[in-house]
This record gives sequence, C-alpha cells and structure tokens, in this order.
Amino acid sequence: MPKPLLPVAGVPFLAHLLARVRDAGIDHVVLATSYRAAAFTEHFGDGEAFGLDLEYVTEEEPLGTGGGIRNVADRLRSAADEPVFVFNGDILSGHDLKAQLTRHEERQAAVTLHLVRVPDARPFGCVPIDEHGNVQAFMEKCAEPVTNIINAGCYIFRREVIDAIPRGRVVSVEREVFPALLADGSTVVGYLDDAYWLDVGTPHAFVRASCDLVRGLVPSSVLPGPTGEALVMPSAAVSDAAAIAGGTFIGEDARVEVNALVIGSVVFPGAVIEADAVVRGSIVGAGARIGAGAVLDGAVIGEGAHVGARNELIGGARVWPQVVLPPVSIRFSSDE
Repeated sequence: MPKPLLPVAGVPFLAHLLARVRDAGIDHVVLATSYRAAAFTEHFGDGEAFGLDLEYVTEEEPLGTGGGIRNVADRLRSAADEPVFVFNGDILSGHDLKAQLTRHEERQAAVTLHLVRVPDARPFGCVPIDEHGNVQAFMEKCAEPVTNIINAGCYIFRREVIDAIPRGRVVSVEREVFPALLADGSTVVGYLDDAYWLDVGTPHAFVRASCDLVRGLVPSSVLPGPTGEALVMPSAAVSDAAAIAGGTFIGEDARVEVNALVIGSVVFPGAVIEADAVVRGSIVGAGARIGAGAVLDGAVIGEGAHVGARNELIGGARVWPQVVLPPVSIRFSSDE
C-alpha cells in the first residue's frame, strides 16, 4: 500500500492532510503519484467528498522532489506571480498554513519553507537562517549538523519558479533548485515555528502519529470519532474488563478480550487481542490474533499473523503476514 494511504487513526493518512488543506481555504489540489497510483483515485475520486477539486498526475519514472513538482505544473491554475503550496505526503503537521502564506507574501519570496527545530538533526537536511529568516544554505544529512533547524516538507513556491524547473528529468529541490535560487540572489525565506510536526517514516512514527491524532495533540477534522485516550470503532468488541489508553485505535470488527491491556497502539480491523494479553506501542495487523497472556512492546504484527499464547515480543520485533508463531520470547536491544 502507498504510505500516504495507510490508515492512521482510522482514515488514510493523506485524508488528514487534504482536510487540513481544505480547512485553510485551498480548493484545488494536484496529487503527484507514482507507486500504485490507481489506489489514490479509488480512495479519493474527484475530491468532492472533501470539498476539493482533485486531479492526479502519475510519474512513470521517479523524477525526484523537483522533477515531481515540475511534472504537475501544467495542471496548476495559479498565475506566474501567484503562490503554490507544495506538501510532502508523509508529514503530519499542525502549523498555520495561512501564517506561512502571509510570511511568503510579505517578503515577496520566490520560495517560503516551513522549518522546525528538532532535538537531533542528523537524520535530516539542515537549513540555517539569518536573524530575518532568510535561508542561508541547504545542507545534507551530516554527523555534526550546524543547526537543529530542518526542512519540514511544506513549501510555498511562486508559480514561475516551478515553471523554471527543468522538465522531464530527475531534479532535487534541495540539491539543485533551492541552491540555484540562493546563488541568483532570489529571496528564499524560512517560516519557523514550534507547532506539532512529525515525519511519519517508520513504524514507530506511524504508531505515534495515530496516537497523537486520537489524543487530539494535532488537529484533524476527519477523525472517525472523538479525541481521547482511545478511539474504538462502532463494530469493535472491547471487554469491560479490558484497559485501553494512550491514544490507542481499535478498528472495525476487532476484539479485545477480558483483562487485556492495550496502550498506545494501533489495532487494525478484525484483529483479536485475547485475554490477559499486553500490547504496548505496537501495530496489530488486520485479522491478526494475539494469544492469551502474550506481551507485545514496540512490535509490528502483520495481517493475519497469529502470535501464540504467552509470547513475548519486545523492542522492535516483526511478525510477517500469515505467520503462526508458537510461544517464544524475543527481545531486541536498542542497537538491533
């Protein structure tokens, strides 16, 4: 499944972004798709259900971050001097889109980037800025970052900048487009804030995103239920003697039996958590079964897999779809 279509807090991840875009007053969106492109059309159609006009452009071959943007330019409706928002499809953010646009227009920028501070910038590209918010450079991942400010994956381009990107070849905005703008003296501005932000690129981040949405730490107008310690879909069966908390999501037709404990986890439709099982920070795939008394912590259980009674899967264990796992204890250290 394409990552933007993975269900997060009960709806495809991209649905949260599309709703946020709509709520900010944007009404026309072009999705630049590649892997399993038809799946996006099947999920979202023409966008009417979201109050959007959706179009789709498929990359037959990967074109990079800049080439992918240029590939959709013919579908954009903005004039040359008007703004175009560009979003990465795997970022969960609560930052103020209208405030970013105001900054872009006040500075008459060629590009305005959303920037965030992170505790550890090594996995990301760094973006140093001056005291006025002007971008000074774009620096790739390195062992000793010069700043903890990173590119947060939401840009506002002046339309003519997109039209100037070379067509039909691989182009990177980070390595080619943005540095060229700086070299030409164009105004490239950073919009730095401390709103909620998460790169949903790992199973751990996927679980965190779902839990944070359920708990209301980042707003979304498409949640299928109220925010709180848990979101349980109507057809799920949860024992009164079970405990569910930490932003856990329980999907349709799932079952959580007596004395089970499910904390900060995602339980997909049709899964079963048997009596006395403990599930923390884990993903339980559709139709999977977690045996009585089993303990999962940071585990990913594939679709239809069966984890036997009294198993212990701690710290990053993965069980593939359709596997039947007899009782076993597996513990991973932080380095494995």
